Amino acid sequence: MIKKSTLAEVVEQQHLLQLNTDIGYRRDLLSEININLNDFALIISGIRRCGKSTLLKQLMEKTKKKYFFLNFDTARLYTFASDDFALLDELIAEKDYKILFFDEIQVVDGWELFVRQKLDEGYRVVLTGSNATLLSKELGTKLTGRHITKELFPFSYGEFCAFKTLKTGAASFSDYLNSGGFPAFLKEQNIDLHSALLDDIIYRDVAVRHNIKDVHSLKHLVLFLASNVGNLISATKLKQLIGIKSTATILEYLSFFEQSYLIQLVPKFSYSYKVQVANPRKVYFIDSGLQNAVTGSFNNDNGRKLENVVFWELRRLQKELFYYNENGKECDFVVCRNKAVEQVMQVCYELNTDNERREIDGLIDAMDFFKTAEGLILTYAQEDVISHGNKRIKVIPAFRYFGS
Repeated sequence: MIKKSTLAEVVEQQHLLQLNTDIGYRRDLLSEININLNDFALIISGIRRCGKSTLLKQLMEKTKKKYFFLNFDTARLYTFASDDFALLDELIAEKDYKILFFDEIQVVDGWELFVRQKLDEGYRVVLTGSNATLLSKELGTKLTGRHITKELFPFSYGEFCAFKTLKTGAASFSDYLNSGGFPAFLKEQNIDLHSALLDDIIYRDVAVRHNIKDVHSLKHLVLFLASNVGNLISATKLKQLIGIKSTATILEYLSFFEQSYLIQLVPKFSYSYKVQVANPRKVYFIDSGLQNAVTGSFNNDNGRKLENVVFWELRRLQKELFYYNENGKECDFVVCRNKAVEQVMQVCYELNTDNERREIDGLIDAMDFFKTAEGLILTYAQEDVISHGNKRIKVIPAFRYFGS
């Protein structure tokens, strides 16, 4: 329960703060967003502190109509409950608003019914949230067919270079591998920001939200996942390593971390969904800078770090991603769009006599399987072309592939 006067004060304070805050770096996603949607809520989801609030401010600046803004993720609104939406209704009705912007509205139970009500009343509604599955599940049940979702991630390599006014190349890509793309960290270069972010995700987005008492096991699991990017994992093996008795509990924890955008699990490619589910999945961690903060000096595998960055660069492009593993040979990425294979790709920090045969054989096997004539190997700095019969393999530095 909250007083209307308190709610009005928060709205006014946040409005003034928005007016006096720098517009920030303009994200690539900004040009793709259309806020002039009738009967549809626009959802911007992504991990905490990746820049959703800044993007929301940029969208507010972009609109030419009167708008209402409220960020629910503030201490003064912690007691806000579903009954208080009636007070919010009164504040909105007092002025001639056309568009409603709500930041982190999913922290309040019943928010989806309120959003549907506002859509029915003819308002345009723009929302942000830090929980992918929560948003999609609740919108899918209460707002079926009446929402469009856009995902925001930490800076891509291209955005990183633009933000820091760096030229694309091996040097800036090395910097990106170490620093990652969280905007606040890149501004302040304070490792404590990464620690605070991880604590927020573990405690607020996972432990508190899902009533988990065993926070120690959550932290242990996060450390293991961050230290094993690009590796295959299964709930059965994790259960033994982490010391949790139930496989179902491990699967729940992994699901919660995926929902918060901290990790993503990639399945084996198969035309059978049953085969996909039955096989181990590869794990990728949201950001290389956050990963370094979690693992410290324990993780010096540059090849895995590169593979992790490549995954998220592809993920930002809304690609459907799988790994390939047949005939005892593996290929890092099968890149699909609309269920059609676009590219088969290996990631290798440096091709050398120790790994060249393995990397090429895995890629060729995938190319044979998908009947494609061209494959790709992304490296840190090497560039080459390899012919294999009637097949052609391009070796390209990752910074050139994603930075062009």
